[in-house]
Amino acid sequence: MSPRGNSNMLPVYKRRRTENIQAGSVMGEGKPTAYLPSSSSSSSYISRFCSSALRTKTLASSSPSDSSIRTLSGDALVRRLGLFDLILIGVGASIGAGIFVVTGTVARDAGPGVTISFILAGASCVLNALCYAELASRFPAVVGGAYLYTYTAFNELTAFLVFAQLMLDYHIGAASIARSLASYVVAVLELFPFFKENIPSWIGHGGEEFLGGALSINILAPILLVLLTIILCRGVGESSAVNCFMTVTKVVIVLFVIIVGAFKVDVSNWSPFAPNGFEAILTGATVVFFAYVGFDAVANSAEESKRPQRDLPIAIMGSLLVCVVLYIGVCLVITGMVPYKLLGEDAPLAEAFTSKGLKYVSILISIGAVAGLTTTLLVGLYVQSRLYLGLGRDGLLPSLFARVHPKAHTPVHSQIWVGIVASILAGLFNIHALSHILSVGSLTGYSVVAACVVTLRWNDKTASQVSTRWTSTWQEGVIYLIIIAGCGFSAGLFYRVGASFFCLLVAAVIAVLASIALYSRQVYMNPPGFSCPGVPIVPAVCIFFNIFLFAQLHYEAWVRFVILSLISIGIYAFYGQYHADPLSSNETIIYHRAPIEEGQ
Repeated sequence: MSPRGNSNMLPVYKRRRTENIQAGSVMGEGKPTAYLPSSSSSSSYISRFCSSALRTKTLASSSPSDSSIRTLSGDALVRRLGLFDLILIGVGASIGAGIFVVTGTVARDAGPGVTISFILAGASCVLNALCYAELASRFPAVVGGAYLYTYTAFNELTAFLVFAQLMLDYHIGAASIARSLASYVVAVLELFPFFKENIPSWIGHGGEEFLGGALSINILAPILLVLLTIILCRGVGESSAVNCFMTVTKVVIVLFVIIVGAFKVDVSNWSPFAPNGFEAILTGATVVFFAYVGFDAVANSAEESKRPQRDLPIAIMGSLLVCVVLYIGVCLVITGMVPYKLLGEDAPLAEAFTSKGLKYVSILISIGAVAGLTTTLLVGLYVQSRLYLGLGRDGLLPSLFARVHPKAHTPVHSQIWVGIVASILAGLFNIHALSHILSVGSLTGYSVVAACVVTLRWNDKTASQVSTRWTSTWQEGVIYLIIIAGCGFSAGLFYRVGASFFCLLVAAVIAVLASIALYSRQVYMNPPGFSCPGVPIVPAVCIFFNIFLFAQLHYEAWVRFVILSLISIGIYAFYGQYHADPLSSNETIIYHRAPIEEGQ
């Protein structure tokens, strides 16, 4: 009986070494899986590296009767997060100060049609969220998110590369958000006459630059990071309470802004609705897509969720839909209050309310921005520590990262490390200058997760039927996925350089043909529990559009992707391949709900 048929039955996490290549199994689904040969059979370093890189994880089902929490060397995370907590984590990660800024800045180009831009971007993110929701339902009790899914569906090296790309995004993003938060905190303090124009720039406003701008000292940003790190180290209950309070405050302010602004809307400002045509709306959609990024943080809360199999898919989809509604509401209000050509660049929403004689709303917007940035930063730091915890457990990083405090039940060492990195970056460097190389990790992670959904759906053969033919079929499917990604990148480049519509059409047609082949040449199973509809078409659309957006990034982002990948391969070659596989042969770790939560 599948564990997904009973909410009290959670999966068992296993990892095994064998000396041959055989079909792996993920809760009944399989693919060709390579395991590390023994040292006596390794003919060369390259052979060992390739064998190590192709290792995968296997998840099998179990029906445990006892109620114990997951333990490793006596340490464990605790299941304290309910459905409402998980939804607030997703909303807190996605909606920051950008809802008060990016809506207006994009509207300057797209006009009132910016609403359609947010709808298109939201629809694309919903498709990505469906992929995350399915995998979160399959792996409900393990930290790791996209890293774990990739480790199971593909291999160890690919999973490590995904982790590296995500983590650089998280580190730079946390430092950048901390600086923005410091600036907003100073702005709120300067509302009081005592502080107005008496706070030096090196405390919070931007920073004091040295060495020609190479260094930019900011004191308040690291202080804020230290405070949030302390809260996270104290326990998931305390950090969840802070996130809950700040997220609710932010959402209430946004709703208040929408309601008050609705009475100042002049519908004539919505005409013309798309002054610069559909192309401007589509371009706007590629920009605002990143305003929704953050719902994937819910997947990294799996090990601390009370009812992961039920709550994770609902929280992922629910948090994203809340964000879509709030963004659309703000778009309609801001474009209805002021003609799109008159919107400001730095604080368009605040300026719109000020122009209507509602300056007090601008103050609320500043408070909402502080709350929004606080939750985004808090959840970002939280997710980073859980990813480090997962790699520490697997041996791809030093075991120090795998330690969990016995009383606080948090990965304190990982959390402190994350806080230190973010504090150094935010306190000493002008991180905003690196903002154009962000989003690489998110787009990479989303694309790989969509591919994981496809590969894990391919119907497994029985153990007696494992053959070279099945191996070649799996490889053929992966080739189709790569073709779809390549077409997405090509289409993105064509769109970026303004190539003819025919070039875009050719790339799209090839992607469609690859998707058809992917559908017809593979046998797909319907997994129990939550399942993404329209597989493999929906994941294929996700991959195409995500890589299309990847092609829109600054060229330095592409360079960053290549360089970081090479560095990550080097780290894996000299450390990861030798220390991976923390579990002894055939050792099993079982994840269950904590006894205190059974009755809830």
